[in-house]
Amino acid sequence: MRAYLTPTVRSLRAMCIAALLCVGAGLVAAHGTGTDAVRLAGIFGDHMVLQRDQPVRVWGFAPAGAAVRVGFRGASRLALADAAGRWRVDLPPGPAGGPHELTLQGQVALRDVLLGDVWLCTGQSNMEWTLGQSDGAVEAVAAADLPLIRHVKIARRATLAPQDDLPVMRWQVSSPVTAAEFSGVGFYFARRLQRDQKVPIGLVNLAWGGTHLETWTRREALAEDPAIAPLLQGLPDSLPAWLAWQRARTQAVLDRWQPGLPAITGVPSAQDQDADPSRWASLDHADGHWPTLQVPQVWEEQGLDGLDGVVWYRREVVLDAAQAAMPATLHLGAIDDCDETWVNGRPVGKTCVWDQPRHYTLPVGTLREGRNLVAVRVTDTGGAGGFHGDSAAVQLQLGAARLPLAGPWKARVETGLDKPEPSANDLPSLLHNGMVQPLVPLRIRGAIWYQGESNVGRAAQYVGGFQRLITDLRRQWGQGAFPFYFVQLASFLPLERNDPNHSPWAELRDAQRQALALPNTGMAVATDVGNANDIHPRNKRAVGERLALHALRAAGLPAPPPNGPVFTGLQLRGGRAVLSLRSDGLRTDAPGAALRGFSIADASQRFRPAQARIEGRRVVVWHPEVKRPVAVRFGWVDNPEQDNLFDRHGLPASPFRTDDWPWVTAGQRYLP
Repeated sequence: MRAYLTPTVRSLRAMCIAALLCVGAGLVAAHGTGTDAVRLAGIFGDHMVLQRDQPVRVWGFAPAGAAVRVGFRGASRLALADAAGRWRVDLPPGPAGGPHELTLQGQVALRDVLLGDVWLCTGQSNMEWTLGQSDGAVEAVAAADLPLIRHVKIARRATLAPQDDLPVMRWQVSSPVTAAEFSGVGFYFARRLQRDQKVPIGLVNLAWGGTHLETWTRREALAEDPAIAPLLQGLPDSLPAWLAWQRARTQAVLDRWQPGLPAITGVPSAQDQDADPSRWASLDHADGHWPTLQVPQVWEEQGLDGLDGVVWYRREVVLDAAQAAMPATLHLGAIDDCDETWVNGRPVGKTCVWDQPRHYTLPVGTLREGRNLVAVRVTDTGGAGGFHGDSAAVQLQLGAARLPLAGPWKARVETGLDKPEPSANDLPSLLHNGMVQPLVPLRIRGAIWYQGESNVGRAAQYVGGFQRLITDLRRQWGQGAFPFYFVQLASFLPLERNDPNHSPWAELRDAQRQALALPNTGMAVATDVGNANDIHPRNKRAVGERLALHALRAAGLPAPPPNGPVFTGLQLRGGRAVLSLRSDGLRTDAPGAALRGFSIADASQRFRPAQARIEGRRVVVWHPEVKRPVAVRFGWVDNPEQDNLFDRHGLPASPFRTDDWPWVTAGQRYLP
């Protein structure tokens, strides 16, 4: 039934709308640009890209009940701010193009706005890594006069409660002046897409180095994991509660790890007569009652869970007279974050860079015959703390000789660090609250993700956690199964540490691979572009362009298949294992090169490096001493950079296994 309005009712309605518009216009006029009264959300700015072919969503804030009119491409929409001062409009969709202007209350609010494809670029440091820090940066930046590529870096923010807005963000147009600060992976991804699709590309960079999967995941999604749900009860939701919670947690860690040795609070306790840190660098100080920490290994992995603060390390070295007289250098490897180091009570150096090896030349006369003491006071301000890296890097060099210092050191917590607010990994969901939640209204094409290094120790839990994050992001955005493309972790750590029977890195890569079970996902394999000595491989072009292949194929554009060889089946024929792979051809990295990267096991479940050869679309694997093989693994090591199974386009095969035997990370769980 059609409803009709009488002339009187129509007149009253028109008068009300006019009054609302006048109120809104007055608010803008009273505040110049209107930013204090009626304003856009922080993500909106000049030069931004809005998603093409979808309703153009614009939102912001105003006094409760205020009328807000937004105009774009000849269309306008009216909204009323709700009781919390939030408003939102959806304007008609439009094709790729621009530039356009967006008006707010009849005044131009944004200029040089393009319609194109908007991609979230998220994860940890390898996504945050800039183009200027990447291989080929000089040439790429010089050629970055690409005005249809736009980039915005979301400010780092960890919050206890979900936020509805961001600080005002600054969109940048790609040019030789700006592009060096773009995400390196994001830039190469966008450059390939823009070249082939001929549409503007907007990159929303909300990556943060060193962050865990769980801080990016919404609290409600984490609660779906039975292993995590109980941990969410009683977590702080305000800054006062946070301070009380972290102090209680620190005390619980100390009570468990160094019982009877409290943290120093200013006045030595009667129960702890040696609680004077100024004495702890002295050779004469008794530390027999102190617990120990392994060096190098971060202390969070040794019982000091979540501790940020100051920890002392002490190690005695016994030298003969000849050794004590030699020129000496103390090598401590990398320490996270800061160290102050003494030898026999004498200060010999201090450094405050988390990933820089320490090398301290000892003045003549520092060492003595007999007992010597190395004391290191380590301050960690967030994340992992303590010594880390290669054991061989921790040593005392005496002339040409080297005395290893890796192993157990006496250790004691001096004090925990009171943090006025949490940092990224202190609690679950902090980055989702502060950086993701405010962007949920934004219409996007999809997301690219490069994260996992910080979750390697909990790879088995990552299987469900990663898929849960993808599913929940799609649920929040309400755009269906939008494209979600991710990078499988690059090769890392020294080759001599590779063990096909024990590799958390291989397990994390497989946990990522299993997310391909979700619709509209894609994975860029990066095992061939890693760096044994640096968790940040510099070849961001290969990674970005491999991600772009997924987007191009999904758009129906000509592009090579985005996946290298993919394992599909195993047949056992006597002493040989025959692997079937789906691939656009199989090859090695060089004509005639032996095929590398395979290991094989019998019922003992012990894998041995295997021989392998390509036979058409199959790979045959064997070992002369494995008479009855039952399982094969490929690339199942921390650093598979020497593995050389590729397709004809040069894309590497993803690591895989044919067995379902327990993982070494099984049982490792997230703890806030």
